[in-house]
Amino acid sequence: MDLILWRHAEAEDGLPDLARELTGRGRKQASRMADWLNPRLPPDIRILASPAARTLQTAQALGREYDEASALAPGANAEDVLAAAGWPDAPYPVLIVGHQPTLGQVAMQLLAGQAGDLTVKKGGIWWFQGRERGGRVQVVLRAVAAPDWL
Repeated sequence: MDLILWRHAEAEDGLPDLARELTGRGRKQASRMADWLNPRLPPDIRILASPAARTLQTAQALGREYDEASALAPGANAEDVLAAAGWPDAPYPVLIVGHQPTLGQVAMQLLAGQAGDLTVKKGGIWWFQGRERGGRVQVVLRAVAAPDWL
């Protein structure tokens, strides 16, 4: 199973938190990353986005259908995200559009099997692949990309 973590692009400051929208720079970041992702995404990808305006706007840059998932809202934990994605047993690849520090916690869980934090840049992605070997799930980090690298 492929699991792609995409942190929302740069957003405005302010309250309420769920209403914060992307800045002009954030819209460009989301568009740049979407242009890179689209030709690489499997056709059967399932896209899940937090209900926050900034994550929905980031997901919309792909021009594909996506589902809002309240389990991905700000303050979610790594277990919530992995459960929403169906990791590692989902029959399809999943793209999660979410928030820091949650996405960094998911990345740490997948890479090291323990709690902790890694930093996912605004608008950046971490692409993981889970595969079974010898009755155990192995995690492969396929790609890390940020909009300013593309």
